Amino acid sequence: MRELKQIHSQLITSPDLSQTDHYFLITRLLFFCGISNLGSLVYAANIFRFIRNPNLAVYNIMIRAYASKLQDDTGSIQSIFLYNQMLDTGIKPDCHSFPFLVKECTRRLDGIHGRIIHGHIIKFGWHNDLFIQNSLISFYSRLGSLSIAHSLFDEMPHRDIVTWNSLMVAYLRSGDLDAAFELFTKMKKRNIITWNSIITGFVQGGRSREALDFFHQMQLLGDDLVKPDKVTIASILSACASLGAIDHGKWVHSYLKRSEVEFDMVIGTALVDMYGKCGSLERAVEVFDEMPKKDVLAWTAMISAFALHGYSEDAFDLIVAMKSQGVKPNEVTFLGLLSACAHSGLVEKGRWCFDMMRRVYSIQPQAQHYACIVDILGRAGLLKEAYELIKSMPMEPDVYVWGALLGGCQMHGNVELGETVAKHLIYLEPLNHAFYVNLCDIYGKANKFDKAKRIRALMNENGIKKEFPGCSMIELDGIVYDFSIKGSPEIVMDEINWVLIGLCHQMKINRDISHCID
Repeated sequence: MRELKQIHSQLITSPDLSQTDHYFLITRLLFFCGISNLGSLVYAANIFRFIRNPNLAVYNIMIRAYASKLQDDTGSIQSIFLYNQMLDTGIKPDCHSFPFLVKECTRRLDGIHGRIIHGHIIKFGWHNDLFIQNSLISFYSRLGSLSIAHSLFDEMPHRDIVTWNSLMVAYLRSGDLDAAFELFTKMKKRNIITWNSIITGFVQGGRSREALDFFHQMQLLGDDLVKPDKVTIASILSACASLGAIDHGKWVHSYLKRSEVEFDMVIGTALVDMYGKCGSLERAVEVFDEMPKKDVLAWTAMISAFALHGYSEDAFDLIVAMKSQGVKPNEVTFLGLLSACAHSGLVEKGRWCFDMMRRVYSIQPQAQHYACIVDILGRAGLLKEAYELIKSMPMEPDVYVWGALLGGCQMHGNVELGETVAKHLIYLEPLNHAFYVNLCDIYGKANKFDKAKRIRALMNENGIKKEFPGCSMIELDGIVYDFSIKGSPEIVMDEINWVLIGLCHQMKINRDISHCID
């Protein structure tokens, strides 16, 4: 900026420049200050104030600059103010004016100004401009007005890949994965953003197996222009983790070693998480140890892996090593430690951990942390202490907190408290079948069969049943199979039946032998 200011002073003081040349050079200077990352928006604003009779190009530069760089959330929208000032001087906007105005309204989720700008786009005849239409689709999508966004999409005479991606991502964000998939199948061209969006969207939407299928499609295309990047790899590893598909995860790891994708902390953390959730703790430790740099997310992923496998001592050893490296734990780290305590029944360590996060690190426990400590106390039979802790919570306890206490009551047969907690949970979520079933189980274990019968009758009366059947998944030879009440793969079921029949015969033989010995 120092050299730029020197140039500016020369422009001001130079007597040899014509008015046209002076205006042109000042405009270029304004462009650099307003748009370049090396520029200064404040300096650009100062230049703008001294320009007499700014033209459309000058206004467009400043509108773009404010829309792109000014990130404050005050009520004043400087780009809109300049646009109105431009209209007042009789200057008509062009195709370069509107995309950045719409972008600013999108960033602020400003529906009022955005719709006014949309009206002006139609008024000035720019409603068929591709870039403006794309910005409007993004605007209405972010507002949640998907029907308007889709109507704009349908009315467009020409669409590019940005158009398709914008609407597809909008459906993915709204959770309508089927609508997103329908758009995806109609796309003639796809870029890396397309593939990453559909894969990540399906992983986050709980349809990880389909995300893996998308990844395989991407690989089969063999397009040199569309190769998996860090985002693709991280999303696929997350899919493998949720499915327990370790063979797929190993293949992705080997692909990572062969490819040019950078092995950074994000990828390393995703690998640690995947191996930990897929049951290969040794591989998780190997990857973690090989990481040259580790941030709090990497340490937390390894701590959570130890916790998941019941290695609470290793998890706590890791928190000591983490602190020695100067990395401060965050709220997710403590969630992993509390989970380790719950899996191992470490009540005192759980209390210490819960106290330390508040007192030493000034991290205020959230509902998830309370759910963990209630689970720890509930498993240990300290139900009264758990109940008092819930009543002292600074926020409203959610169903997970109360559910943890209900689990403790169910485990230890506390009918009185279990009944109170279950009824409160039913009040919070009257259509959740699990709470009715848990209460029936508590009554059944206490031989209160009449009460259990009344709860089941209440469920039938209100039409409460399990909406989604339980499902187990297992990976065999790189293929993930589902097992549920709705049905299971016939080939695999035939093998399982054959094994079960063999086990039954073996058990019968062993029983007959034991009878003979007796």
